[in-house]
Amino acid sequence: MNIFALKKNKDKSLNMKSIEIIMLPVKDRQKAKAFYLKLGFQVVIEATDPHGDSWIQMKLPDGTTTISLAGFPGIICETENIEKEIEQLNSKGIEVGKIDKTPWGKFAWLSDLDGNSWCLHEKYK
Repeated sequence: MNIFALKKNKDKSLNMKSIEIIMLPVKDRQKAKAFYLKLGFQVVIEATDPHGDSWIQMKLPDGTTTISLAGFPGIICETENIEKEIEQLNSKGIEVGKIDKTPWGKFAWLSDLDGNSWCLHEKYK
């Protein structure tokens, strides 16, 4: 079963819209930023996150998916309604953590069967 489908299925249930951010664990965020700039990436956002760490988000010039130079790996998927998405995933036996409300939207984390971190993100409208 593919819980990360990109299209709405026949029962009109919600699905994640897209992979928005791929979090790459790096040892030194500034050195990593310099490397990715050389590869042709552009800085989208560079700010301090709620934990006091540097959040560096980058993308290729014509790309829509971004990377984040982070302290741990994860994949962030955009959804239109995080509460309904979590309800639907819970009904399928997939446990999702609590919703964190930040200035950048609502986030909730889950893990796949191998412990990979996935995150739902609902942008504020």
